[in-house]
Amino acid sequence: MKVVRWLLGLIVMGLHYLTLPRRGKRSPQHQQQVDQSLKSYALYQLPTCPFCVKVRRAMRRLNLPFELRDVRGDARHRQDLVSGGGKMKVPCLRIDHEDGHTEWMYESKDIVAFLEQRFPLKPSE
Repeated sequence: MKVVRWLLGLIVMGLHYLTLPRRGKRSPQHQQQVDQSLKSYALYQLPTCPFCVKVRRAMRRLNLPFELRDVRGDARHRQDLVSGGGKMKVPCLRIDHEDGHTEWMYESKDIVAFLEQRFPLKPSE
């Protein structure tokens, strides 16, 4: 079973890199504001997980360069995810709010919808 997962992971990663979406464009000032906001975001993920790939593709399309934390490659990140988020499930978006509380968002569909709403390429007037 590990071999099958490994092969499928390679296929997912290969297709991901062959079909990378273009980075979204913002004005330099707007992108700087977005980058500043993203300092409190981190995505707990696995490189070959298809749902994590979905979120990373949305991040690229929306030009959202925030920290990726590999839960397989770093035991500290895995422990943070389990102790803070409550379960070992990826993808998980960690948002540290200004008031001190931390939000843990699971489900790729919910994460992508949140990012599209929170960081649209064209700011609403």
